[in-house]
Amino acid sequence: MATVALPEVEDDTLDRLEPLYHVILLDDNDHTYDYVVEMVVAIFGVSETTAFRHAVEVDTNGRTILLTCPWEQARDKQQQVHAYGPDWRLDRSKGSMSAIIEPAGVEA
Repeated sequence: MATVALPEVEDDTLDRLEPLYHVILLDDNDHTYDYVVEMVVAIFGVSETTAFRHAVEVDTNGRTILLTCPWEQARDKQQQVHAYGPDWRLDRSKGSMSAIIEPAGVEA
């Protein structure tokens, strides 16, 4: 019986095969649009225009996908969102917004 040699897989190919995850910001009524824009710009490095679009989407739809990336990066970004702190503009804001992580293939 002939032996079949498997092709070598380069590291960059393995990176491309790594599963991706969405970092999803959840809506609440304890943070202003300004807070969302400020936080998204600071954590995700996007423009204020893009951050404002996320603020509108989270307010309208209850959630917005901020980033799709490998697990470790998604977890790091989620932790940064949770550590961002309350919105100083609102007395009722007692903490950060919430973000969840979902596999990229799962859509609500």
